[in-house]
Amino acid sequence: MSNAEHPVETNAPHPRRWVALGVIAIAQLMVVLDATIVNIALPSAQKALDITDADRQWVVTAYTLAFGGLLLLGGRIADYWGRKRTFLVGAVGFAAASALGGLANSGEMLFAARALQGAFGALLAPASLALLTVLFTEAKERAKAFAVYGAIAGGGSAVGLLLGGVLTEYANWRWCLLVNIPVALVALALAIPLVPESRAHGNTTYDIPGAIVVTLGLASLVYGFTEAAKPDEGWDSATTLAFIGAGVVLLVVFVLLQARARNPLLPLRIVADRNRGGAYITSALVGAGLFGAFLFLILYLQNVLGYTPLEAGFASLPVTVGVLISAVVASNLLPKVGAKPMMILGPILGAGAMYSLTFIGLDTSFWTHLMPAQLVLGLGLGFTFVPLSSLALIGVPEHDAGAASAALNATQQVGGSLGTALLNTIATGAITAYATTHLPSATSPQEGQKVGLLAQVDGYSAAFTWAAVMILVAAVVAGVMIKVRKEDLPAEGTVAHVG
Repeated sequence: MSNAEHPVETNAPHPRRWVALGVIAIAQLMVVLDATIVNIALPSAQKALDITDADRQWVVTAYTLAFGGLLLLGGRIADYWGRKRTFLVGAVGFAAASALGGLANSGEMLFAARALQGAFGALLAPASLALLTVLFTEAKERAKAFAVYGAIAGGGSAVGLLLGGVLTEYANWRWCLLVNIPVALVALALAIPLVPESRAHGNTTYDIPGAIVVTLGLASLVYGFTEAAKPDEGWDSATTLAFIGAGVVLLVVFVLLQARARNPLLPLRIVADRNRGGAYITSALVGAGLFGAFLFLILYLQNVLGYTPLEAGFASLPVTVGVLISAVVASNLLPKVGAKPMMILGPILGAGAMYSLTFIGLDTSFWTHLMPAQLVLGLGLGFTFVPLSSLALIGVPEHDAGAASAALNATQQVGGSLGTALLNTIATGAITAYATTHLPSATSPQEGQKVGLLAQVDGYSAAFTWAAVMILVAAVVAGVMIKVRKEDLPAEGTVAHVG
């Protein structure tokens, strides 16, 4: 999306731009829904497809890895191949991958479908954002368009939680994937006649080697973490160490490729800036703590407290409410106090909320414990992500704006992938250790069942502890690395470009 800010075609507003916004919004809702709708379905899918605890995180990480790893390439393709064409291919591919996942008869087939969804999502999301930037050339109209886009991004997660609950409980977990097919068909039917084509000119080379190397490197790391969760492997096994080592080497190779490529996927000058570097590290750490912890919250609600999928969906809403409240407050505070204070306060609130979730038990109260913790977690996230979005564009040349904002989204997804895999390994290890220690002393099936539930609580609590640590480290990184003053922040219209 590097040249999306200045369309070469014309600056005259497109006559069908508001209708086109509605079409783009439908497709964006599909991508956003997918981030949360599958979490609610996961406990049911895990049972139905006999997925092990060590492997269950692939349902989340296969999607976020492909999405985060290919997002920057997707932005380049949208710019140079054609934004409408990329949008249409992304929507068709996303629907086809959703059908494959909905019909999956094994865990491996579901993981592959989720990876395909992530890959096509990496085409769809930046193409949507670039189309909006081209269609809305007037500053006030553009701000309104991006406000709609942002509202969908914020509210879509809540819709996903509830829709996931309804579909899993009253239909089947498979419909959490199959529901994307009619949505994509509507978006396609409307986009073909209503959305105009546009593309950028200039250097149209793609950094395919960079995209392949970074995605393989991240996948190798996640696979290494997954192997560590298996009882017959562990952290010190040759397989675990080989995959983690290969992942690190491939990521180093990626950096070397970016330094030498003529048109790199991620220009290193973007990351080298102290404030942006701090923003990207903070984004990755918060993503790492958040994605994994959210998965374990859903598992805890359904597997331990016995909530139905719909009840679990409702019970997860306080996070979204907190985000929506603090996002409004943070947007108003940003010009007055600057980014740094909020980027320290946000992760501290988030880490505190996560730490309070470590005190869960077999009968933890929703209203006095889980609801307040989630609300504070949401408040912390809103205070973190709003200033992060503006920091991503500070001092960025016009032609790097797309890459800089896409990189922020990518770091969050990549952090989420690695964090989910790592936290799942920690939780699985703790569950196994607790069960191994306490099951021999159980004298009845009922006691054995109780030990099994207590083992899960112990594992989820360990995951929440490490998630809190990751998010707290983000506050330290922000405090040390962010030096920008409030006067340096981009103008209001510029912030809206971030995806």
